[in-house]
Amino acid sequence: MCKKLKIVNRGIDPQDGRWFSKEAVLKLQKAQQEIKWLLDRGYNGRSVLEMVGNHYQFSSRQRDALRRSTASDKKIKIRKEKCICPDSLKNNSLYIDGFNLIITLETALSGAPVILCNDGAFRDLAGLRGTYGIIDKTQYALDAIGKELDDIHVCSANFLLDRGVSNSGRLKKFILEHSINWNTYVEVNLMDAVDSFLYKKEGIITSDSIILDECSSWCNFARIIIEDHIPGAYIINLSGKYKDSLYDIQ
Repeated sequence: MCKKLKIVNRGIDPQDGRWFSKEAVLKLQKAQQEIKWLLDRGYNGRSVLEMVGNHYQFSSRQRDALRRSTASDKKIKIRKEKCICPDSLKNNSLYIDGFNLIITLETALSGAPVILCNDGAFRDLAGLRGTYGIIDKTQYALDAIGKELDDIHVCSANFLLDRGVSNSGRLKKFILEHSINWNTYVEVNLMDAVDSFLYKKEGIITSDSIILDECSSWCNFARIIIEDHIPGAYIINLSGKYKDSLYDIQ
């Protein structure tokens, strides 16, 4: 199976060395503080991002990093209060936002930038927008997921995949084949509206900011896996703060 998978580095841009150089990150951190200040005072997020992005002449990729990584104090507080530790998942069933988690891990495994956001979550810049293909990193991402689920002693895991994304059926089959040796019971369901389904669920696995604002509780699973199993990941810290605890978010 390994030999048949296409070797691809997910989420890499040839200009990343420029967009996220030490000097560029310092400028992005300053811009994030300015954007957050305005968001805290009720300004429109899209307008603020455009204004600050134009001021600093950021590239579209840098603006995407700022958009994904910056939340107001109000939203940070809401997400922090809902964030549960992995021990809370022991012997429980959980729902996984499949593409969200797997693509983030594939990105980290590829050496592409993963953004440490000011709500404590890790988010990627892959931007697949409805297109997806299984790559060599997919199996390693699933290996890490399975190990973490087994370590936590989760009872069952339900991977939810957006039906409209290309190759979602293939990924379903791949997950089921790959998880056969896990101690965790695994289901995979194709759905037309994964986001809205997760809005009122507890103990979900995602870093999608819209879902985090709506769900009952969530676990910062992508960050846990990356920190535990992908030590060489290329983390871009735009908040300038890095807490030892996943649950002590500033």
